[in-house]
Amino acid sequence: MTTLTALATTGRSGPAAFTRDTAIVLQRELRPVLRDPFSVIFGLIQPIVFLVLFGPLLVGSLGSQADALGGSVWQWFVPSILVMTALFGTSTVGANLLWEFQTGAHERMLVTPLSRPSLLVGRSLKEMVPLAAQAVVIVAVMMPFDFELHLAGAVLGLLLLAVFGVGLGSFSYALAIAVRKQDWMFWAVQQTLLFPLMILSGMLLPLETGPGWMRAVAVANPLAYVVDAERALFAGEIVSGTVAWGWVAALATAAAGLVVGIRVMVRSAE
Repeated sequence: MTTLTALATTGRSGPAAFTRDTAIVLQRELRPVLRDPFSVIFGLIQPIVFLVLFGPLLVGSLGSQADALGGSVWQWFVPSILVMTALFGTSTVGANLLWEFQTGAHERMLVTPLSRPSLLVGRSLKEMVPLAAQAVVIVAVMMPFDFELHLAGAVLGLLLLAVFGVGLGSFSYALAIAVRKQDWMFWAVQQTLLFPLMILSGMLLPLETGPGWMRAVAVANPLAYVVDAERALFAGEIVSGTVAWGWVAALATAAAGLVVGIRVMVRSAE
């Protein structure tokens, strides 16, 4: 911790300091991953299961609607899998924090000069590093199956997921602080919210075939706009209304998450 303190006390103002603090937190969070890279490989199990078992069901049931989906079913579904992977990763940021409450590591981080936003952003971005590696593997595996890679759109898509992940990770961080004395509540709330968000985003099945009330509720789901934007970007649409709304949803989620996360963190330290 003394190393973190020494690094963080150099030049304590402006965007450069925030970037440096975020890099310090990110480096700290990535060390366990680098020591145990098998965790990245293990993280591929869930997306591969969905691709192998759920994907063929989509091809069978939605194959005739491929044109309406914007091309092949895989072109529609693979971006959804990447969003799902990011969703599960960033929504569990708070789980690591619960462990740090038990060891006292969180309190030691709070007394360093690291900025509060950098603690949130660095932890959330840590989940995007394994995601990028997993995305390369998933895309490489799916390219022989009528999936077309548009590199610029794919890179922007991962960047969009990183912005959205910062917001979601910050909410997860705030939730962990709020329930730190009853840590089982973290998983109860996380699981209760996660699956409705997924279903109401059209991530697994098109919402166009769902009932009207479901489509109406989905309008208020920021994840739905992110999913649509990811599909557009991976299809090569760099500039479009769908992509623009995806960025609006991601930025709004990031801003709201940081506000809530910082406020809860400051109150917990009082």
